[in-house]
Amino acid sequence: MSDVPLNRIDTVAGNLASPSDYLALLKPRVMSLVVFTALVGMVMAPGGIHPVLGFTALLCIAIGAGASGALNMWYDADIDRIMKRTQSRPIPMGKITEGEALAFGLTLACFSVALLGLFVNVVAGALLAFTIFFYAVIYSMWLKRSTQQNIVIGGAAGAFPPIVGWAAVTGSVSYESIVLFLIIFMWTPPHFWALAMFKSDDYQRAGIPMMPVVSGMAETRKQILIYSILLAPIGVLPTILGFASFAYGVAASALGVGFIVLAIRVYRMSDDDKVMLPARRLFGFSILYLFLLFAMLLVERCLGLMGFVA
Repeated sequence: MSDVPLNRIDTVAGNLASPSDYLALLKPRVMSLVVFTALVGMVMAPGGIHPVLGFTALLCIAIGAGASGALNMWYDADIDRIMKRTQSRPIPMGKITEGEALAFGLTLACFSVALLGLFVNVVAGALLAFTIFFYAVIYSMWLKRSTQQNIVIGGAAGAFPPIVGWAAVTGSVSYESIVLFLIIFMWTPPHFWALAMFKSDDYQRAGIPMMPVVSGMAETRKQILIYSILLAPIGVLPTILGFASFAYGVAASALGVGFIVLAIRVYRMSDDDKVMLPARRLFGFSILYLFLLFAMLLVERCLGLMGFVA
């Protein structure tokens, strides 16, 4: 793109875009996590759902998550051009224009919400609409650039999918789905603050008030430890409340202890640590932690439905 003048990028971007560029707009890695947690919410819900409706619900949730990603990239195009970790996205690369991304995101958002509401149920459709609105407007347009608590409050957007999945089956929200929400909600701050620690220069250049930039590394390390300690018992709640087995509770407890141990290592880190290996390890483990918790719930429920678990 070095031979394309910056003032001409918007006029030629549509000619440069490929299907993979539009796929990148959807944030497929984030979408995969959304679909997975929504699937767990659907499978955990009592009763059942017709396979065609279940597939339609998951497809709508995936499209809705993709719409949120596209709208986020549209609004964040200015800072994505500054941050090293986002400069290769389609808009900063000049492959898709901001207008195209906005139109793409709005179209997918409307389509996914309408399809889910009409073919599955109105409650699930409304929850999906609120999730998209929360991520695109409340988080991306407001919280992300205005407060260091951006990821704490904004993390709710990423925690809604299991509730949407549950509602797709039952047409309602219950305490079980709220527990699944709480696990993701409390997991989000230590997960993203660990990332922000070793990407703080990026956030500082872009003017994003992430906690390491605003309050410093010491406060960030303390907050990571606090949220990790709070997260550990919440991860065990499915067993305590009776909708997961004792074996799940033991495994969740062990994972929670591992999370806290890594958070303690981050807390004890030196401010002069340039490599930030403890933060990188916590970030990597946090992904495994969330995946394993939801995978265990999914496997247990599936085995129960097949009669292998009482």
